[in-house]
Parts: sequence; structure tokens; C-alpha cells
Amino acid sequence: MKTWVDGALVDAARAKVAADDHGFTVGDGVFETVKVVGGRPFALTRHLDRLHASARALDLAAPSAEALRLAVAELLAANAAELGDAPARLRVTVTGGPSPLGSARGTAPPTVVLATAPIAPWPGEVDVAVVPWRRNEHGALVGVKSTSYAENVRALAYAAQRGAAEAVFANTAGELCEGTGSNVFVGLGGRLVTPPLAGGCLPGVTRALLLEWTDAREVDEPLADVLDNASEAFLASTTRDVLPVRAVDGRALPAAPGPLTRAAAAVFARRSAAGDDP
Repeated sequence: MKTWVDGALVDAARAKVAADDHGFTVGDGVFETVKVVGGRPFALTRHLDRLHASARALDLAAPSAEALRLAVAELLAANAAELGDAPARLRVTVTGGPSPLGSARGTAPPTVVLATAPIAPWPGEVDVAVVPWRRNEHGALVGVKSTSYAENVRALAYAAQRGAAEAVFANTAGELCEGTGSNVFVGLGGRLVTPPLAGGCLPGVTRALLLEWTDAREVDEPLADVLDNASEAFLASTTRDVLPVRAVDGRALPAAPGPLTRAAAAVFARRSAAGDDP
């Protein structure tokens, strides 16, 4: 397997970044994970748009979309034999580059790394756990897909210790927010709903497509009300697509998958199978 590092393809085992890279020392960077099927990246334009939005929010330089597209094509071609037609993930990471050992960013150009790996299949349904920590919907990183992921790592470990595959956050207002690497959709009163971006969740690409392709709506809902009243729920993300939730904190939902989840999964599978760049 090859990795693309600052303009060059290298063996993945030999890929390196500087020890003083700001992404390594303080998590100063942004990234995107793109699904690849049959050698083709899905929704690449939306992912690159979000990458550049995240970079602007951090005042971080990033290569142009055209330059990144060329890098994506070069990397996928180099790894075509290893990846085959199976689903894979492509990660694009841009960091602040070599910098002083502190919070201040240096003057070096950004570090840009592209890497690929197969996607392990998810089970047909998963359990989730609500974590005791809150997302700050007023923070500087709201809506930014940042490499500062320690909070998510801690939350996912908390969920795993309780037999769950994903952790779910409320925001500081006590409303349902998101998972560590997913957006959450729930069935309430026969409607499919998901938290609004103003509540602090990441603007997921799969989330956006589902809002366009289904009758799902954005609503603010207290987490306690969701847990008490949800008839069904699913996680949405680049690697999960539409993944039904079986139970929350050990309490089984009435249906998994429920009718709203099955309908959303069918629409997403059909529309995404076209292999275009929606």
C-alpha cells in the first residue's frame, strides 16, 4: 500500500511526518474520510468543500480542491490492486506543519497526507451509550472536522466498556447532539428527525444527503425526551451509511431497524450506488 505525503507517494510503512508537526504536537489540523467503492471516491466534492471550510475556520492553509483531486486519483491508482472493488476509506489530513513546540503555529507550509485502508463491515445493528460529557455548541471547533479527537477517543472507550459500538453526546443545553463519528437520526411521532447544526453537531456529508433524499427534518429535542420516546434510531456516517441502533444504554428500542430506518437505508443505497459525486 502507498501513502501520499506532501506530494510524493511512499510505502505506507515508510510514511513519516516531522516530530514537531503541529498536527502531532497539539492536534492542529483538519481531515476528511471519504468512502471509496470500486476505486471511485463517493461525494468527493462535498468532502473537499467541508475540508476547506474546516481549514478556513482554523485559519489553516490547505491545497486547492483541484490539487487534492489529483492527489486522490494518484493514490487510488497506486493502491488499486490492493484495494480491489471492496469498500475502502480514503483519509485526507492537513495539519499546521512543522511548528514551535507550543500552541503558536510556525511559518512552514502545511503537512498534507492521504492514506487508504479497507472498511471493516459493520454488524446489522449496534448498541450506543450516552456519555456523561457534553458537546459545547458554542466552542471554536463547532462544525470543524479537526484532528483534535481525544474527546471522541475517550467517549468511544467509555461506550466500548459498556458493550456499545458508539457513544452519543448531548450538548450543553441537554439536547441530542451527535456520536463520536456519526450523526444521529431518530424516529419520533412517526417522523424522522436529526439535530440541527446550531446544536453543535458536525455537518456530516451522509447527514446532508439524507436530509436531501428523505423526509427527515432538523429539530431540537432534549436528550431525555428522545430516549423516552424514540421508536427507532440510526447512525449516519461515511463508513456506516445508515446503521440501525438496537439499544441505548442497554434499553432496546421498539424497532431495529424500524420502517423509517429501512426507508432511509434503501434510498441511500440506491442513490449512492450510482457512484456519482452528488
